[in-house]
Amino acid sequence: MPRSHARPRTRHPQTTPFTDTLPAEVVFRAAQMPADAFFPHHRHHWGEFVYAFSGVMEVQLAAEHYLIPPQYGLWLPPEVDHTGMNRQEASFCSVYVVPERAVRMPAQVCALTVSPLLHGLLEHLRQTPPTQAQGAPHDRLLQVVLDQLEAAPVTGSYLPMSSDPLLAPVLQALEASPGDPRSVADWADWVHTTERTLMRRCQSQLGMTLAEWRQRLRTVKAMALLEAGEKVEHIAQDLGYASTSAFIGMFRRLTGTTPDGYRKGR
Repeated sequence: MPRSHARPRTRHPQTTPFTDTLPAEVVFRAAQMPADAFFPHHRHHWGEFVYAFSGVMEVQLAAEHYLIPPQYGLWLPPEVDHTGMNRQEASFCSVYVVPERAVRMPAQVCALTVSPLLHGLLEHLRQTPPTQAQGAPHDRLLQVVLDQLEAAPVTGSYLPMSSDPLLAPVLQALEASPGDPRSVADWADWVHTTERTLMRRCQSQLGMTLAEWRQRLRTVKAMALLEAGEKVEHIAQDLGYASTSAFIGMFRRLTGTTPDGYRKGR
């Protein structure tokens, strides 16, 4: 049986230290957030790239919900209304870009693949003492970061959501209980449609099958549980796998490493 996980009280951290203008054309900011932290609804005049060194980001827009693991970062163009949260403790950073310097970035909200070089640059900036985060060398480093962001492959969303009246209830139910074992046919009966119709909606709305979406969901959920210190055997059970080896095989196929390898790497 899945075990319950207690949720701590929601906190409301400051969303950004800036009000109307940025102190420079490109600004780096890092922060450590407690579990279940919530970013209230807000918007700003500049673009923002958000990347989690650990933890899983969730960003809610008017009609879209982005849930993105650490291999990716999220680009938010200027003037986009959004809220955010992290269910587990998270270490993240933001790269703020004034509109004039963001013209070569995507015009829409999207996930960007983070290369090893970009990750290394962001990690270096995170480790840089505030007293050294200034001057021409620092500005040149931020320019390289922006160059890397402009060249980063766009992936849309690692785990896309949908407001489709047939598909949305299924995705929401799976997100609430990723270990639910129901088949596509079972879910189709649950929303009073045919299996073929539900499969078509998955391809058109998500760009993948429901089985692939569910595996991605379970991978994202597993990442957060691994970082929280849960045992691999318990995670496999909670996520509905018949055996620990089946879970490890799925995790390795989607991430390129084992659950223990991922935990050590983080």
